[in-house]
Amino acid sequence: MIKRVVGALTVALAGAALVVTPASAQVTADFSAIVALDNCSGSVVRPPSATDNDPALVMSNGHCVKLMGANEVIVNQATSRTFTLLGPSGQSAGTLRATKLAYATMKSTDVSFYQLSATYAQIQQQYHTRALDMLATHPTQGTSIQVVSGYWKRIYSCSIDGFAYRVREANWTWNDSVRYTRSCNVIGGTSGSPVIDTATNKVVAVNNTINESGGRCTMNNPCEVSQSGQVTVRSGIGYAQETYNIPACITTGNQFNLNAPGCTLPK
Repeated sequence: MIKRVVGALTVALAGAALVVTPASAQVTADFSAIVALDNCSGSVVRPPSATDNDPALVMSNGHCVKLMGANEVIVNQATSRTFTLLGPSGQSAGTLRATKLAYATMKSTDVSFYQLSATYAQIQQQYHTRALDMLATHPTQGTSIQVVSGYWKRIYSCSIDGFAYRVREANWTWNDSVRYTRSCNVIGGTSGSPVIDTATNKVVAVNNTINESGGRCTMNNPCEVSQSGQVTVRSGIGYAQETYNIPACITTGNQFNLNAPGCTLPK
């Protein structure tokens, strides 16, 4: 479901079917480091090599930047996009501003990273918010996860059901995607939400799509494609794109270097 909510735009793109979490879950939900975009969700994230004085990064989906071409990659594009930073209970804590779109693509994955004008230390000092750490190892089937939406101020709880060799939606194909169990039935506006391992509180993926009505490989109805080419449609099942391989592409000063050893992001 490449869906982003569009205030003035109303554009539908990949990834989420609306599920209202129980009131009790919302009371205990923690929205620390979660941000709301004008059309999507996101989070302030920290790769393992980052220092307190590095400019902070906000992670979301590539389709939350725009409906990108199937092979399009954006690197170091100037922007002044703003994000609403949430506090632990979902209240607005302040506004963060980007200086550049450090990286974005919908090729093989669906992810974007904005570099902010503030450092991790400055955000922690001003807003008492610590960034979410990115896990640099492949997620595991059966892991308990939460998909935390800043746009809707909702948390979806489920488990990793497994991994899809490929997920195809309209013109886009994403590799080795996380498949949710059914209770993470995300909706438009949850696109870009971090997928958090509840045991470690670290980010393992970024939420991006759901099969809304049982369609086959069409917009808002992604399908799975096996290594042998077999197509499987799972109506009502959502997906996320893994992030464990991204820290290898982020070097000194939180700069993206797509030629760094071990970096597998599309160029």
